Amino acid sequence: MTNLLSDPPVSAEPTRRHGPRLCVDLAAVAANTRLFAARTDGALMAVVKADGFGHGAVDVARTALGHGASWLGVTSLEEAFALRGAGLRAPVLSWLNPVDADFTGAITAAVDVAVPSREHLAAVLSGGIGARVHLQLDTGMARDGAAPSAWADLCRAARRAERAGQLQVVGVMGHLGCADDPSDPDNRVGRARFAWGVAVAREAGLRPPLRHLAATSATLTDPLSHHTMSRVGAGLVGIDPSRSTVLSPAMTLTAPVVGVRRVRAGTPVGYGHTWTAPRATTLALLPLGYADGLPRAAGPRAEVLLRGRRRRLVGRVSMDQVVVDVGDDDATIGETATVFGPGRSGEPTVAEWAAWADTIEHEIVTGIGARVVRT
Repeated sequence: MTNLLSDPPVSAEPTRRHGPRLCVDLAAVAANTRLFAARTDGALMAVVKADGFGHGAVDVARTALGHGASWLGVTSLEEAFALRGAGLRAPVLSWLNPVDADFTGAITAAVDVAVPSREHLAAVLSGGIGARVHLQLDTGMARDGAAPSAWADLCRAARRAERAGQLQVVGVMGHLGCADDPSDPDNRVGRARFAWGVAVAREAGLRPPLRHLAATSATLTDPLSHHTMSRVGAGLVGIDPSRSTVLSPAMTLTAPVVGVRRVRAGTPVGYGHTWTAPRATTLALLPLGYADGLPRAAGPRAEVLLRGRRRRLVGRVSMDQVVVDVGDDDATIGETATVFGPGRSGEPTVAEWAAWADTIEHEIVTGIGARVVRT
């Protein structure tokens, strides 16, 4: 009888090294950072939330700090603490936390925090003396940030705490909801609301040295929104939602061919038999699927680059695998297909995959699963 409590099985890691691979081009991150730093006279915050938009938060942060960024931005305090744990000592702002977050730890780790409500202000004050806060105003998204009706009260309460020596208000922040379309009139409304918010803060006696409203798109297209700092995340890794600027995509996803077969006309492929071979053809199998971040909705339109040519995915995207129609060309087990990349060699881009899935590039790059080896 097999002893189920005996020696553990051999690690599968050596095999995994030869599976799907995600390569991050930090030179592209560096070039993008320099471009953004040149577009604004204010400071540049490198936003590395969601593991640096799927590109590796620590590596993207270090690269950005070496090429023009002076601040780091994340959503949760856990993300901020991870940066500190990696030895990064640049100023860090965390702006999306529940009221029971570790604000004491934030003070200890010298992490700035956003304050969008009186409840959050009270929670920060309960964490100890010496917090650095950025008051956060809703400038038109009805999302994070204090509602305009609550803003003056928040500013006055923060000023009382500041005068008592309990905290320091170092920033006022907002966010534009339509900056990807520079012509949208809501951008003007958002800028006006932010200017009003800064004026109200000053009337309350606050003098925050930092004012930041612009993210990637506004940094590229709307100088009026720049103020003293801009927050750029997607742009660092080559995504421009405004489609106004040529950036350098930083992510390439590849996968090996693990199976090849020749099939007759009429052969059904995959779950539900949604695709049937219209002619005799060669099919190649790649070992990645929606569990690895390939959007299932992209299946009927998606392509990969194999042997120098675009090849269409056929059948449904499965959890762990996809099938590629190679036609009458040869395919060999072990050769590499490029799922997406910068597009310089004819491979599909992240933007194309986003279009095929009817989504945005951000969702594609942040969705690549943990099974895919990072380089």
